Amino acid sequence: MWYDLTDLRLFLAVLEAGSITHGATAAHLSLAAASERLRDMETAGGVKLLERGRRGTVPTEAGNALAHHARIVLRQLAQMHAELGDITKGLRATIRLLANTAAMTEFLPDRLGAWLAAHPHIDVDLKERQSTDIVKAVSAGFAEAGIISDAVDTAGLELQPFAVDRLVVAVPRGHALAAKKQILFLDILHEQFVGLARGALQEHIDGHAARLGKKLTFRARVRTFEAICGMVAQGIGLGIVPQRAARRCRSSMPLSLVSLLDPWATRHLSICYRSKDDLCAHTQGLLMHLSASTKQTDGSSRKLHTPQ
Repeated sequence: MWYDLTDLRLFLAVLEAGSITHGATAAHLSLAAASERLRDMETAGGVKLLERGRRGTVPTEAGNALAHHARIVLRQLAQMHAELGDITKGLRATIRLLANTAAMTEFLPDRLGAWLAAHPHIDVDLKERQSTDIVKAVSAGFAEAGIISDAVDTAGLELQPFAVDRLVVAVPRGHALAAKKQILFLDILHEQFVGLARGALQEHIDGHAARLGKKLTFRARVRTFEAICGMVAQGIGLGIVPQRAARRCRSSMPLSLVSLLDPWATRHLSICYRSKDDLCAHTQGLLMHLSASTKQTDGSSRKLHTPQ
């Protein structure tokens, strides 16, 4: 049997999306072309690779075996490109990095800038995801590394410290809660909120409300933490935002900050990856830079558990 790189990329894209339609889009193929390729792959191998049902597309046992080897092939190809990039002028390499909302907005912009400036032939394909989805994607080989909170199971992955992210409640000055120093999430569920229009962090917060049998009432949803704080300062509602963003906004807005006592509101962010041996030299250098930035800004060298 013979599968080319387009076949392998398409097959992994379908598995990641759980849908042939969305997988075809991710692989930049028409649905008809993608379906034909998948049929040819099954015919060439003489085995069924995918099960198609109402809940999506999932791999068969043979499909799982193919996916395992496809990831190895594509990972080795990426490593080859990265190593050749050190020799061949102008050859670009791309590092696929996933991150949760706090890492994307509060930490990565500053830390990535200096590194990218020093490595003009390397691009970082950065996407926002929930921590649980990041673990799945990195474990499956869809990304070299990810930045996650410590609230998820990371069995099988190695970790490096990245940052500490604390969520606080932003309230307008003069509000009944403004005099408090700390509060439980349960005690403010009856309030009205300003939240993010979308994003992993807002889904994280909404999920904790759902676990308490509640649904937050939003007067408005906006795109940035600064916009949340601006509307909170005008008395529109409460906002739950990272402490770093809230403190930055408080310097120019009439805000009070109340700490959330819930354990999930203090999150240790970590860089996760499958194995150092799986990482190309460029990715290892980036992760080393991000960890070094952690020690410089947080003064932290907290040892993390590395699953066996």
